[in-house]
Amino acid sequence: ALPSGMAAPAAPVVSPSAGPPARAVTAEPTRTYLDHQASTPMDPPALALMQRVAEETYANPSSAHRSGKRAAEIVERARERLAEAVGALPEEIVFTGGATESNNLALLGAARAARERGDRRRRIVTLPIEHPSVLAPARFLSTQGFELLTAPVGRDGRVDLDSLAALLAPSEDESALLLSIQTANNEIGTIQPVAEAAALAREHGVPVHSDAAQALGKIPFDVESLDLDFASLSGHKCYGPKGVGALFVRGGPRRAPVAPIVFGGGHERGLRPGTSNTPAIAAFAEAAANAVARLPQVAPRLAALRDRLEHEITARIPEARINGALAHRLPHTTSITFPGADADALIANLPTFDLSAASACHSGAPEPSQVLRALGLTPTDAYSTLRLAIGPTTEESAPVHLATRLESAWRRAANRSSS
Repeated sequence: ALPSGMAAPAAPVVSPSAGPPARAVTAEPTRTYLDHQASTPMDPPALALMQRVAEETYANPSSAHRSGKRAAEIVERARERLAEAVGALPEEIVFTGGATESNNLALLGAARAARERGDRRRRIVTLPIEHPSVLAPARFLSTQGFELLTAPVGRDGRVDLDSLAALLAPSEDESALLLSIQTANNEIGTIQPVAEAAALAREHGVPVHSDAAQALGKIPFDVESLDLDFASLSGHKCYGPKGVGALFVRGGPRRAPVAPIVFGGGHERGLRPGTSNTPAIAAFAEAAANAVARLPQVAPRLAALRDRLEHEITARIPEARINGALAHRLPHTTSITFPGADADALIANLPTFDLSAASACHSGAPEPSQVLRALGLTPTDAYSTLRLAIGPTTEESAPVHLATRLESAWRRAANRSSS
């Protein structure tokens, strides 16, 4: 029905020379989004705040005039809110363009700072299942005179702490420069024993960085209780906008052993130059604060819905195998291998479900997931694995609907592969 007083539009007049009329648009089927590891829908209050700030506070926050100062106040208020959400001090929050930049800044910045102060330590210790934005800069550093060491993980994806301890200090007079250990994995959802790993690092004076992009807003996360020196955060993983993130730097940029890797300004206390994205920063802090506040209510529901999803799938497909640490994982994520079926083929046969075969950062890569390979899966099984990640808006009926359609798609794919 049209609003009162609004007339229906007249039918369009098409001249003989105008060609055939436009083809009618068919409504897209209702979609079920199950890829909350790759990105999350924006929190409505955060989205509204972002639009309002963009419209009303468009001045450069580095400008000295009144409008610029107002923009700067919004950035600083966001810094305070994000710091409170992760248990940090405001001066310890450095805004970036996302967790990828934050990870690069932590690793490359720590290496550059070490060289500048004459620190002879050259070992970077991490895990083989880290996000590519940790592994790629670590591998780059291995070409620049640093040594990359990876601590093994078990079939559940959890780090072997004894092996990690041996890598942190291989001899009495030598220790690692940095330990980078993710809080939660982006493919299988496994939560690492970060506090225990940090305690081992402390024994040898090794700073600790954690990629916490998948943790913020999904599980309780506190930089103090985990005893971290650096932590990378992402806006769009916790219901905020894309293109914004942060790096927690213990003590603040001027006191921490990290140097800038991008140059051209004194923004973010000299550590990250570039005009602050005021609307996105404000929305990021709003979304993070709201997600953390909702955790006690949201997390149990997501865990129950995830468990039901796994039950419905494995009841219909007994051959399916769940990957990762069942007792230590994110409440909304599951990784399931479907033997005999290619994951991409399964996705293609489930057109109304948004699913992922692995991390979106590996999209198009010919190699199987390095995360699944580190867990001991064969390449064939890795190519047969789906990552399912539900969210607060996932409907209660989703597990049955997906499991029913997935069973049909899997049986078709398995029959083709065996014929």
